Amino acid sequence: MTVEGLSKAYPGVVANDQVGFAIDEGEVHALLGENGAGKSTLVKMIYGLVQPDSGRMTLRGAPYAPSEPSAARRAGVAMVFQHFSLFDALSVAENITLGMETPPPMRRLADQIREVSETYGLPLKPDRLVGDLSAGERQRVEIIRCLLQDPRLLIMDEPTSVLTPQEVEILFATLRKLAAEGTSILYISHKLEEIRSLCDRATILRLGRVVESCNPREKSAAELAEMMVGAKLATPARAGGTPGAAVLEVRALSLPSPSPFGTSLRDISFTVRAGEILGIGGVAGNGQDELLDALSGEAPVGPDTVLLHGQPIGALGPSLRRRIAVLAAPEERLGHAAAPDMSLTENAMLTAAIRQGLASRGFLKWPAARAFAERVIETFDVRTPGPQNAARSLSGGNLQKFVIGREVLQRPEVLVVNQPTWGVDASAAAAIRQSLLDLAASGTAVIVISQDLDELMEISDRFTALNEGRMSAPRPARGLSLEEIGLMMGGAHGMEVAHVAE
Repeated sequence: MTVEGLSKAYPGVVANDQVGFAIDEGEVHALLGENGAGKSTLVKMIYGLVQPDSGRMTLRGAPYAPSEPSAARRAGVAMVFQHFSLFDALSVAENITLGMETPPPMRRLADQIREVSETYGLPLKPDRLVGDLSAGERQRVEIIRCLLQDPRLLIMDEPTSVLTPQEVEILFATLRKLAAEGTSILYISHKLEEIRSLCDRATILRLGRVVESCNPREKSAAELAEMMVGAKLATPARAGGTPGAAVLEVRALSLPSPSPFGTSLRDISFTVRAGEILGIGGVAGNGQDELLDALSGEAPVGPDTVLLHGQPIGALGPSLRRRIAVLAAPEERLGHAAAPDMSLTENAMLTAAIRQGLASRGFLKWPAARAFAERVIETFDVRTPGPQNAARSLSGGNLQKFVIGREVLQRPEVLVVNQPTWGVDASAAAAIRQSLLDLAASGTAVIVISQDLDELMEISDRFTALNEGRMSAPRPARGLSLEEIGLMMGGAHGMEVAHVAE
């Protein structure tokens, strides 16, 4: 495939400016760039979701200009999106048939699913309910849906963000097999070591333009990151100091999941002190969302289950918890952390009205809300034309910076964040981690729920893990081995892990 002079502009921003590159047959080609560099817009044009203002594309030597995704699929272009589009209550086969133009009879489709899953090392049963699948298995559904189309070009958008290390290896084996058979793969990821391991070539975008092309195996991860941002990366630095008194205490927290496909919390207890970062690891779907809901007040629990400075707050809802400086940033950016069609100013008002005094006697102070939104944008380098822009207009990474910044700048006593750097480029991730370290250094008790073990080991004072709704005993993060971490993530508790450490 070739892309020549592709350009796309929106009001106030040029998303892509004369972008050009080529992907050879059977090549795994990385598309790199910091948040807002134009990757999403470029991929949407290749897949027919967005029409370019100018430029041209060819696919296997023929002109290629898809007017919609179905035209792209008919031409042999398939895409696995970062956010899965699956229905929990339907089976694997039923979900796959929804994405097909002319699906075969269900029995024949089930046979095809089994054949493709065995051929490419993606074990999957057609009759299983999607709601019972792990995140890695759900991704297999999306991949098999694409493979049944026999694609010439497969686009993968942040494919490993919800996978375990073992699932990543299975995915990479599949992609290498596809490439060996002649399928071209366009691979988008912020995980640079994965890029170095998997990809044959890389195109780097910055501010909508191609600035570099290279063999990623010949570059270090740091060199790739510096190409993306055009500057040297700063490593997050931890301030010295000893954590203070206990701020938040959780006692024997049990909470049934509101969803039949969720994970119930079972007898969870821990304490977080002033100036401390508690890192909570675990594979997706082991109770992370439910724990955040319990801590934020979205899922009220027994009054004495959650305590702030020794006072029971378990029965308080989100607004009352925000009033006493217990803030949270959930994993789902659009729809949960931010209202998609509201402006950034309006989204700032939604969660900061109490702490920032943006409302008085029933009247909303819009100039103050706009000023606060502008401060978040400037402090956290959110790439957007201005606070009047809708949340959905931002790239995923820029919206994440806004969501985290909005909570950090309110100076909470307790901050709970779920997946703080998910889908965020190396530079922005470093900035977000530094802001969490700085917040802890100022005395805030910080809880970071993340599937990124490197992130947790970099910033956490203590580490624990969720497994099937249970939590392992928190341990000092420094000095933990991969074997100990693996045991904790697998459901081992204090004595078992301590035995390994000896």
